[in-house]
Amino acid sequence: MTVEIRECDEKSGISVIDHIEGRRFSLSIQPAVTLEMGSENRFRAPIDDAVSCQVEELELPYVVAVLVRDASGEMVAECHDFAWEELPDAEYEIEIAAPIKLYLRVSGQVTIRSSSDTMYLSFGEVTSVDLAARSYHDQPAATVTTTAAPEDLMAAISTFGSALKTTSPERSFPSLRGHPPAIELGESLSIPEAVAPPETGLQIEVPPTRSAVYSVATLAHYLGARVVPGETARLLADDTTVRSLEGPDGLQGAVTETLQQMFLLDCVVRTVGRYPLDLHERRELTERVDIPLRDLYDAPISERVTRYLDIPSESVLDLVPTWYLSTHLSPAPASTEFLPYAANALSTISVEQREPIDPHPISPPGYEEFVRSTISPTDTANSSPELSYVRVSATDTLERAWFGEGRSVNANDLHLGGVRNRFDSQATGDPINIGVVCNDDQMGAEVGDGDLYGDREELPFTVTVHRSLARDDLRALLATDLDFLHYIGHVEHGGFVCRDGVLNASDLATVGVDTFFLNGCRSYNQGLALIEGGSIGGIVTHGAVDNTNATAIGQLVAGLLNAGYSLRSALTVVGHRYTVEGRYTVIGDGGVQVAQSENGTPNLLRVVRPPDDEGYELRIATYPTLGPAMGACYTPYVPSVDQHFLVGGELPPIRLSLPEIVNLLSLERVPAIVDDEFHWSTDVTSADLP
Repeated sequence: MTVEIRECDEKSGISVIDHIEGRRFSLSIQPAVTLEMGSENRFRAPIDDAVSCQVEELELPYVVAVLVRDASGEMVAECHDFAWEELPDAEYEIEIAAPIKLYLRVSGQVTIRSSSDTMYLSFGEVTSVDLAARSYHDQPAATVTTTAAPEDLMAAISTFGSALKTTSPERSFPSLRGHPPAIELGESLSIPEAVAPPETGLQIEVPPTRSAVYSVATLAHYLGARVVPGETARLLADDTTVRSLEGPDGLQGAVTETLQQMFLLDCVVRTVGRYPLDLHERRELTERVDIPLRDLYDAPISERVTRYLDIPSESVLDLVPTWYLSTHLSPAPASTEFLPYAANALSTISVEQREPIDPHPISPPGYEEFVRSTISPTDTANSSPELSYVRVSATDTLERAWFGEGRSVNANDLHLGGVRNRFDSQATGDPINIGVVCNDDQMGAEVGDGDLYGDREELPFTVTVHRSLARDDLRALLATDLDFLHYIGHVEHGGFVCRDGVLNASDLATVGVDTFFLNGCRSYNQGLALIEGGSIGGIVTHGAVDNTNATAIGQLVAGLLNAGYSLRSALTVVGHRYTVEGRYTVIGDGGVQVAQSENGTPNLLRVVRPPDDEGYELRIATYPTLGPAMGACYTPYVPSVDQHFLVGGELPPIRLSLPEIVNLLSLERVPAIVDDEFHWSTDVTSADLP
């Protein structure tokens, strides 16, 4: 079962639990609730579980977007913070954009009221309510086997569109795209009937090379297009060429521009459909270009794509949010198996054979401190003479990932085991289980009072601190079902330094840790061993790390993971304050989160005093995750802002008064840069503001 709805043990209410993503959302309900089996047929949207119960009022743990539709599906109310909606007696379907998507069906009067941090849905009397939930998570429905021959790869990638839950513009919502089939390399091509390509009338022609096929995988998925061989790269709709994919920036540049143009236009056009939200990007685009939104929404996908590409790209591309991820792949056959995961994240794909920065470095470039290490430079050189490091090409994306020979110093080092382990992991629905290990008393400052994690009332954590573990104790802990391990201490080439010797993760019979942060010198190999043993992903170090900076980085990483950042985005934000490139990296699946963000999308606030000295200027940078990914919407909890913004990068600046900025900073503990100084938002007072 992907999603489970069950009664709360500790209070009157229910908990909705996503067993794949490890997400939880609890509702307080009056009177005390007893759940009965519900009917999935009561809901228009796809759902994973449904229950029925008697409710007079329910309370959300914090404010999220709530959309109300009538019996015909027309939206009648949209509620955020500071809402007060009184709806007359009728049949309603209520959509709650929580970390797990929730739907309610109810007949009667409905009142929705909220402040800046609390939200209630009231029905006036005890009323029968149907409640359903859907995970944002999806996984491959089948596996395609293919050879490394380009024509076979084209057939395999042509199946990616089978995952689309719609070919309407709503597929720009991440939860309606679905996960492409997995790919395995084999001796022959084998495509299950369940993942036959959709009939969209769209084709992508590319020269028969692996690099060309890799480059169009995400575009093929998003369009539901077949990939076929051709002399030149081009996109066809109903057998007519609508876009050459051979531009000044090559195939990869043309594919990226085409994908982003169609994605942005889909996000705008979908606002005349089931989700008529006031989207900032729609306001901006319709001021520049006269586009028939309803006609485009109703058109078949092949016609819609054709008409999209008639719109000048210069009118569109600057409105595209900062893209979430760029995946850099070696042209080797092994890269094939990463394509479904890159396409699922709507990642741009760059194919490049990187030359090592230095074929035999003792430590990563420019980093020769050995403070947290108990191993000498000579021993390091002798033990790992084969090490090489690469630096992937710079991109405009928020995050980068690499798969190929050598360890990347500026991107997530992908490992197929970690990506696949994500689908095998099953959350129990119990509190998030975190283990903090400090195996050197001199590094105890990083642990502090043991309050690095678990300071959120609405999200239960179990945090256990372990100090100076022996090898057997650490072995037993690593075999435990831990959601996250934060290790602080020395790491040698041979393993974790314990009080009675060294424990090598390669020797472990069982690994139960899902994610980890190994904050010790040269912890890459131990992290890789954990991935190979069953972990999903983690943060590790390439070389030696300075003790003072390592402690500060460790505490900051802990806070960001606690706030819902993924491993990759957490390290990205840390890079705003400390130098991490070449020192720290993410290994395995860097998109995994330890905890969920309250509003669904992790964000970074930046507060400055404008030159005119009137109020404050707020800039919000949003960081998509694999749930609320590209295509999701974000609305700041600011009374003066009534628009939605596409997730990804920095939103347009917002002017706020002193009381407004103080209130916003107090709502949720997120990173905030105030007058170029880093803070946690809830720690900022009016005295800290410029």
